[in-house]
Amino acid sequence: MMKPIIVRGAGDLATGTIYRLSKSGYSVIVLESQKPSAIRRQVSFCQAVYEGKMEVEGMICTKAESIEKALEIVEPGKPVLLVDEEAHCLKKYHPEILVDGILAKKNLGTKRKMADLTIALGPGFEAGKDVDYVIETKRGHYLGKIIKQGFAIPNTGVPGIIGGYGKERVIHAPCRGVFHQHHEIGDWVEAGQSIGWIETETGAVEVRTEISGVLRGIIQEGYEVTEHFKTADVDPRKESREYCALISDKARCIAGSVLELVSAFEKGMLKGNHEN
Repeated sequence: MMKPIIVRGAGDLATGTIYRLSKSGYSVIVLESQKPSAIRRQVSFCQAVYEGKMEVEGMICTKAESIEKALEIVEPGKPVLLVDEEAHCLKKYHPEILVDGILAKKNLGTKRKMADLTIALGPGFEAGKDVDYVIETKRGHYLGKIIKQGFAIPNTGVPGIIGGYGKERVIHAPCRGVFHQHHEIGDWVEAGQSIGWIETETGAVEVRTEISGVLRGIIQEGYEVTEHFKTADVDPRKESREYCALISDKARCIAGSVLELVSAFEKGMLKGNHEN
């Protein structure tokens, strides 16, 4: 039986991969930071950092206090989260497979030697050098493409188009401070409406949406943000309220590519590139 897979990061895209691997019979241990900043919190296993456990589409991810405890309780369909941003647990545990799903648009320390097979999601990694394989995460024809040599498409800083809107649907903090929310995920908000406010040393600064739509995601209450920090995401489609609690099509596509590599590795079909 394959050893538990390590996944670094548990935001909404990484959660799609964790969910698919778990559903496919693999045990998954997730490594997260002390203060995750996921926006789509209803579909992000990283919320287990704050709540002790997190349920996404019927699957529960439980927080553990050590790699020893995580290895003891993890099993297929029941992923376990460990607060270990720097992946210190790898000094005690060497996984066969490691997936970097942090989506930081840069490499925060993942190396090929960390596992027999290393996979990274999105830009910031060179396949065949930093990791064994990179998965394309940019929406479009190449979404989910498995890259054996080279890089994913560089980050453009422009969100994918949903309902005819791109950058307009993402809300950024106008200043530094502590964020407080007026609305919950799933609420309908009108263009120009305040979705929250930022507590600063000189007073409160409102955070407003540019477009009308469903509040698809909003950052954790009380999170300390910097200027221009991503705080919320609005989906202009009226029917999208039910999507708030569902893993996205993008995340599922990426997850399928990761599963393809994991399955091929398990069957001995990956030769050469995964050998470090």
